[in-house]
Formats: sequence, C-alpha cells, structure tokens
Amino acid sequence: MKKPAKRPVRSRVDPALTAKRSPGMAQTDVGSAVDMVRMRAHRLGRLRAELARRDLGACVLFDPSNIRYASGSRNMHIYTLRLPLRYLFVPVTGPVILFDYFGSEHLASGLELISEVRPAVPWDLASAGEQGGKRVKRFAREILDLMHRHCGNNRRLALDMFDHRAAKALETEGAMVSSVEEPMEMARQVKSADEIACMSMGIAVCETALSRMRTALEPGITENQLWSILHQTNIAMGGEWIETRLLNSGGRTNPWFQEASDRVIREGDLVAVDTDLFGPFGYGCDMSRTWLCGSSRPTAEQRRLYQLAHENIEYNIGQVKAGMTFRELVEKSWRLPDEFVPRRYSKIAHGVGVGFEFPNIPYRQDWAEYGYGGVIQENMVLCIESYIGREDGAEGVKLEQQVLVTGRGVQLLTTYPFDADLLA
Repeated sequence: MKKPAKRPVRSRVDPALTAKRSPGMAQTDVGSAVDMVRMRAHRLGRLRAELARRDLGACVLFDPSNIRYASGSRNMHIYTLRLPLRYLFVPVTGPVILFDYFGSEHLASGLELISEVRPAVPWDLASAGEQGGKRVKRFAREILDLMHRHCGNNRRLALDMFDHRAAKALETEGAMVSSVEEPMEMARQVKSADEIACMSMGIAVCETALSRMRTALEPGITENQLWSILHQTNIAMGGEWIETRLLNSGGRTNPWFQEASDRVIREGDLVAVDTDLFGPFGYGCDMSRTWLCGSSRPTAEQRRLYQLAHENIEYNIGQVKAGMTFRELVEKSWRLPDEFVPRRYSKIAHGVGVGFEFPNIPYRQDWAEYGYGGVIQENMVLCIESYIGREDGAEGVKLEQQVLVTGRGVQLLTTYPFDADLLA
C-alpha cells in the first residue's frame, strides 16, 4: 500500500462545530439563520449580472432548478423537467414574470421577486394536440412583447432548454436566441452564506438518512429496501428529490454505476451508496459511503480498497485552494494506482448547489479530452469523489465528501463518519 498521505490543510473553522451550529428546518421570526428574501435577491442579482455581461436582454427559464434559483418558485419539479408546462421570464432590468402550470398560479404568492404570474402556454402533444403549432407561436409572441416592453432594443434572448419549435418561433418573431447555460452556471457557482445555511439543512437530512440506513443494514435486507430509507427520510424532513438510484452491494459494487435492485444483501458484503439528494429548499447533498454488512471482520482486500479510496479523497481535499486553476488541481491530485485506472471514476470533483453544477474536473488521464479552463473560487462548493475497484476485482469502494472553499482553506460540510473497521 502507498505511504499514507499528509493530512490535508483545511480551514481553522471546526467542521463539527459548524455542523452543530447549522440551522434547523423551521424558520423563526427571531434569530433565523437564513434570510430567504436576501438569498433570493442575491441569486437573481448574480444571474442578471451574468446576463448583462454578455449583452443579453433577457432569459426564459424552463429548467425547474433554474426557475427555483432565479425566483424561489417551485412546482412539479420532476414533471416539468421534460415538458414546457411552466417557465420564467427574467429581463436584465424590469419585472420577473412566472408562467405557471394552469390552476397553480397561487403557489407563487408571497415571493417578492415575482411581479406577475400568468398561466403557461404549453405546446406539447398531450396538452395541445394539433394546436401545438399555434400554441408555440402564442408563447413566442408573448415573450417578444415582454422584451419590447422591458429590454429596449435588445432582442438577445437566452434559453436553458432548447425545444426546437420554441427556438424557431422566437426567432421568427425577432429574437436572437442563445443558451443561458453559461451565465446561469457562472451565477450559481459561488454561494452566499444563506445558501450554505440552506445546504447545511439538506446535509443534516442526508446524514440522518444515512444513520438510519446504517442501523437497518443487516443480512437479509434488499438493496431497494435500504435505498427507500433515504427517500423516506428526505421527504419526511422536507426534502425534495433524489437524482439517481446508486446503491449496490457485494459483487454489484464493481463496476460502479449499478442501480439499487432487489438483491438480498448478505453477511460480509460491502454496500456502497451515493446519495445525490436534494433536501429542503432544493439544495444538494452529494456524499458517498461504503459499509460492511453484518458482524464479520472485513477481509484484507476490503480494507485495502477502502483505505485507498479514503486516502484518495483526503489527499485531494488537501490540495483544493481558492485561486488555483482546474488544471492545477488535476496536476496536484492523488495519483491513481495503475490497477484502478480502467475503472476510475469520471471526475475527481464537481460543483453542487440547487443542482449538479459547474465545474466537472476529470482525472489527469482524461484531461486532454474532457478538461477545460477555470479557477476554483472562494465560496464554491465542491464534491470530492473517489471510486476504487479493479477491473478483475470482486468489489469496489465509493467515497465522497462535500466541501466549501474558503479563503482560509477547505471546510468540510459533510461530517458523517467513515467506517472505522474498514480503516483499521
């Protein structure tokens, strides 16, 4: 085994103390840790600044995470991921107008950033049938009318989900259509203190779920039964959704990216979980842990895999500093032993907030094809990833930590413990 890495340099802020001081889910009139009005203003201001920087007059947002970020409004998140049933008009200056699902306009009442709520004009087949063409023209004319009123002569309009009919109709009406992906991602990458407080609530929910899952993990439980605890806890505690189904056991831990199944977990199996959880207020907790099922002692190989995965993320966390480029982090990152290169994870780090976000930072083996420019900034939140499994191996280990980049170092946001028996 490789010589243990030096302990990473982190912020002087004690992460355990920070976790103890994290806010509760309920907001109070006195002493609330999160100022929701201030947080929403911060997020909208960052988006508008990025739009103005690119000389865009406005954007129309369909992605429910983007709508949530820009306005604080949520409704039918999963349903509206695939259908144009609600959208948000955001000009650089002027009123923010929400077009919501018919009959649910009242859900935005009390959101101070939204000046007006109108019923959306859906043009999908189920909603419009043969009237889809007329509906999408009506949508485009309504958006261009708003641009005429609030964007001066600027007709540069950014969209986040390119339905070809919508883009064509908008261009026919005179809009110069482009993607809002870059300004939105640049806005979302730096978090305010209020956002971090909301994220801490989601992490608390996620770690509660992991504790319950660990207690329930006994020989005879199925992967699906264990995975359901994560969903139940998240919903019961005010969380919102989970992006994937990444829980597997025994031989299904290698290769990675095998979804939870009805497999019965057995004594001595490794069990790996990647949460991909979005909790209260839509903020993500993306952490991974691997456990040993039952009362058996881990094998030497299980310990070796686990300890290498732990060394990997601990070392990489220690390299992260505000002001360094993505390329610098890759060059300084832990060197994956050759036997684990074929089944390496797709990245060493990625951003997270109200969705999985910019950046994705690949392993050095993949830099030439997938690497790109960028700088790690103070108040970014990154998830540091590790997967260790041999191509001919029986099992694998997945570990991941979520960290906040500060001016004084890296602060852990996820504090759920690693498996002491596997580290011993």
